This record gives sequence, structure tokens and C-alpha cells, in this order.
Amino acid sequence: MIMKNKKSTQNLFGLRTFGKYSLQTDKAELAFFSVQPTNISVLSAENIDVKIYHLMMLLSMIPELEIICLDSCECFDGNKVHIKNRLKSEENPNVRKLLKQDAAFLDDIQVEMSTARQFLFCIRFRDKKEEQIFQQINRTAKVISEHGFDVRRMGKSDVKRMLAIYLEASMHGEEISDIEGENYLETA
Repeated sequence: MIMKNKKSTQNLFGLRTFGKYSLQTDKAELAFFSVQPTNISVLSAENIDVKIYHLMMLLSMIPELEIICLDSCECFDGNKVHIKNRLKSEENPNVRKLLKQDAAFLDDIQVEMSTARQFLFCIRFRDKKEEQIFQQINRTAKVISEHGFDVRRMGKSDVKRMLAIYLEASMHGEEISDIEGENYLETA
């Protein structure tokens, strides 16, 4: 019998650890910036054109800047499927009634959160020293802000939460340990 080498999620994604200013991966360090979205549905066509122009100028000034759009909340599809399966097999009418209420509640929550998006900018660093990374992060944040975006650099807990939502692990990603499985290690 051949045992396959099992890899952790952290290894599969190439995640190593958190640096002082960034998330360290096998190939690069990543710094994330959270951008407050603008509700363009209330802007005039001219103002939308100005926003697009500012984004184009920003991307031409920092071509390595990446744009990320994520759901800013968990997806409830797995829970909804589970409830639907339970409804098929449940015989107790009182339990069936509660399951239907749970399903309706999850539908309501998902509708409310369906428009909740998180917009991020990401910049990758390769072969840079900590002080160079710090300087480039500050310059990047300044340039993003100068182009009319409400931006802030994401800290460690913000990045953990973003990864947890992306990996559908938890809404409380900031509580996840830095190193996968470290809570199972015994300290002497």
C-alpha cells in the first residue's frame, strides 16, 4: 500500500507565514489594501467616467497592482443543501417546520449579503528587504489615495479573515492560527 504525501491547505496554496507587512508565499510576498467601494448607481455618467479614468491612471502608474473582488461574507449554500436533505428525510412535522424556517432565514441572510463585496488591491514583492517593502507599501497607499480611492493597508487579522472567507473556513478568520496545526503541537 502506497501512502500519498498529504499536504495542508497552507502548503497547497504556497502560503508560508505572515511577514511584518505582508503575507509570505513560496513565490512572493503579498501586501493587501482594502478599498472602500463607491456606489456608482448614484453617480452621474461624468463622475463614473472620472472614476474609471482615475483607476486607469492608477494602474498605469503601478502596473503590478492587482485588483481583487471577493464576497465579504460566507456562502450558505452548503447549509442550505443540508437543510434540504434533512427536509426530505425528516418525518416529525415540528422539526420539518423548524427546518423550513431555517431555510427561509438562510435565504433572507443570503439576499441581504449578496451585494456585500470586498474590493482589494494587492502588490507582490520578490527579493526585497523589509525596509524596501515598507517604503513601497507606503508609496502604493499614497498613490492609490491620491487617485481618489479610500484605501487602507490590511493587517494580519484582515488578511486572515479574507483568506478564511475565500477558503470558506470561517467568518472569524482573524482567530485562525498563523501556522496550520500549531494548536495541536505540545509545548514543553
